[in-house]
Parts: sequence; structure tokens; C-alpha cells
Amino acid sequence: MKKNEEAARITNMTEGSPIRLIIAFALPLMIGNLFQHIYNLVDTMIAGRYLGSEAIAAIGSVSVIYSLLVNCTWGLNNGYCIILSRFFGAGEKKLFQKAAAAMITLNLTIALLLTSVFLLFLKPAMRLLKTPDDIFAQAYLYIVIIIAGLITTVLYDACSGYLRAVGNGKTPLYFLIFSSLLNLFLDVLFVVILKTGIGGTALATVIAQAVSALLCGIYIFKNYREYLPVGEDFRFHKDIMKEMFFTGLSMALMESVVSMGSLILQRAINHLGTALITAYTTSCRIREVITIPLGAIAGAGSTFVGQNYGAGKYRRIVEGNRKMLLMEFLWSLLSIVLTCLLGKPIILWVTAASNETILSGALLNLWVSALCFFPLGVLFVLRNSMQAMGHKILPVVSSAIELTVKIVSACFIVPAFGYSGVVAAEPVTWCLCAVFLSIFYKTVGHQRRPET
Repeated sequence: MKKNEEAARITNMTEGSPIRLIIAFALPLMIGNLFQHIYNLVDTMIAGRYLGSEAIAAIGSVSVIYSLLVNCTWGLNNGYCIILSRFFGAGEKKLFQKAAAAMITLNLTIALLLTSVFLLFLKPAMRLLKTPDDIFAQAYLYIVIIIAGLITTVLYDACSGYLRAVGNGKTPLYFLIFSSLLNLFLDVLFVVILKTGIGGTALATVIAQAVSALLCGIYIFKNYREYLPVGEDFRFHKDIMKEMFFTGLSMALMESVVSMGSLILQRAINHLGTALITAYTTSCRIREVITIPLGAIAGAGSTFVGQNYGAGKYRRIVEGNRKMLLMEFLWSLLSIVLTCLLGKPIILWVTAASNETILSGALLNLWVSALCFFPLGVLFVLRNSMQAMGHKILPVVSSAIELTVKIVSACFIVPAFGYSGVVAAEPVTWCLCAVFLSIFYKTVGHQRRPET
């Protein structure tokens, strides 16, 4: 392995066609996100077709707990990755190894802490979420297996972050694709053939993640052995540990705020009964897949804006943001057409349910959401763009707005308007946050240095 060959795997986005560069950079992100969401969609599909709609409701009723944990650990490792990449780019091999050792220590410690705390308070948390009694046992079995296997998620995130830090972004994607396909195979094996029930879907996910983490770790050991920490690197280094911890914590908080809002909203949803939980869960799984291009375009835009901001090419940033918003608008229009034409057959395919409440509820949430995909795209683009330009506070404030709207919806709107209030909560949030960031992007976001 040659360090220079690995470090050279970057894309210069300060020259050339912005739209071409953004699309080329967004495609791998899109593929990675697609296979990441296959985890959730496969569990939902297998559960619906072979275990019944109650199984979908059981998974959906506790999915926000899983999302909170996953977003937290993913954010932590993204923060660690920033410090690792900084040392790698500076050629500070010894500091890189010490930071990698700190990353391992922090991940193992936090994984143990989160697993212990969540398992200890899992049942009270589910009661607080108002998980219906008729699906409580299934939901508990599913989430307890997932939480017990949290270490596998953390290890994959750590290995993936390590590889990105040394300039290798494609290899984690390959392992993720393999893991998703393995998850599908194991779902069929455990649920369809071995008849293990809902616990089988959770076990399939944990095993697939464990295999992915193991293969990723073996790859690192074989190809980046000279950058792995050794015994003395694991000694406590206060400055590095502090920097790693607080950088990871800030990223984790950013990712967790939205999940906290969803957790609070889920409590109100769980109060509406099994059929509507199933409807909402199904439509959200489908919506997540449809909106993958929106997030991938914005994610690519973050790199585009960051590089051009560093180069002082502000006119190019404005041009790139306009092209991204145009792409978000076009995909939003296409999404409306797709949901109108294919929404019902996709829902039936995923759930295999004949319950009219499930079908109509899922369609309503999917259609209303689709009408507001463009504000969601605006939110994605501006949030990523402003972060890349160094405006850290405003994107966090927009997340706080999202949290506030979901709290208000859970406490007042849903009790008053029922499922219609649930359907309106997130689209209203997207619109408010998009307007908020648009206003400040036109003012604060355009404060810049002279063109170079």
C-alpha cells in the first residue's frame, strides 16, 4: 500500500462544470444511502409478508430508538474522522496513530455505556413511547437484540471512518453493499425458512453488520498496517482524547437532535393504534428511499461548497447552489409523479396488507410528504452549504426548530387532529426550516471575502 496513492483519491471541485462534478460525486453517496436504507426496508418487507402487519408496527414503534443510537454513533465517528484526516493530511503519522487509538478507546467505552443504559431503561422507555400492548412483546424482542448488537454498528462506523480519513471512500461502500445483500439473505433464512419470527429480522441485521465490520477491519489490517496504533499509542493523551471527544460529541448532538424530535413524535403515533403505526412506518420507509437523491445531492454539494469556499470562489458557490436547487426541484417533481402512479402498488408489495386503514394511511402520508419534497431539498442544500462555509450555528438552530415543531405536534396537534396531525408534522417542519435558512442564506450566507 502506498500512502500517496491512497491520499490522492480526491476530487478537485474548484474547476469544471459544477453540475457534472456534483452529480459524479453524488452517485456513490446515493448508492451508499440506498443500500443503507435497504436494511430498514428489507426488515419491513419480510415482516409484512411473512409475519403480518403487527410485526411492521412492532418494528416501527421502536425504530426511533434504533435511529437515535445509530445517528449518535455515526455522528461520533464522523467527528473522530475529522481529526484523523487532519493528522493524515499533515503527514503526522504518530499523532494519527494516537488519534486512532483514542478512537478505538472512545468507541468501545461509549458502545458499552450506551448498550448498558438503553438495555437497563428499555422497557420504561417503551412504556413512555406508549408502545401498544398487543405488539409490546414483539417490539421489545426486536429492539433488545438490536441494542445488544450495537457494538457491531459502532465497529463498522469506526472502520468506515478510518478508511475515509486516509482517503479511501469506496471500500466502505463495497462492504456496505455486501452487508445489505447478506442481511437480505439472512432475513429470508431466519424468518421464511427457520421461522424465527421478528427476532430473526433483528438477528439478521446484527450479524450482517458484524460481518461487514469484520471484513472492513481485516482490510484495514492488511492494507494500512503501518498506520495502526501500537501499544504505547493507547496511553492516555489528554489533548488528543479531549479533541477527539468534543469533536465527536458536537457531530453526534447535531445528528441526535432530529432523532429526539422523531422519538417524541413517535410517542404520539404509538397512541393511535397498530394499524396507523403500520401505515406510518411503511410510508416512511418508502419515503426514505425516494428522498435518497435529495440528500446525496446536498451531501456532494457540501464538498463542492467547502472546496470552493477554501479557494475563495464565491460566485462558483452561488452557481453550484442554484444548480443543486434545480436538481432538487426536478427530482421532487418526478417523486410526485412516482408516488401518485406507484405509491399504492409499492405499499401493497411491502406490507402485503389488505387492511384499508393501513393502505389509506400510508398513501396519505406518502402523498403529502411528496408535495413538500422540494422544501426538504432546499433544507438539505442550504444546511450543508452553510456548514461548509463555516456557519455552524444557523444549521443547528434549524435542527432546533425541527425539534420544537415535532414536540408541539406530539403534545397538541396529534391529540387534536389524530393521524392527520402526524402526516402534517414533518412537511410543515421542512417548510419552516427551509424558509428560515433561505432568509439567512441571503444575508449571513452571502457575507464573503473579495473574489480571488
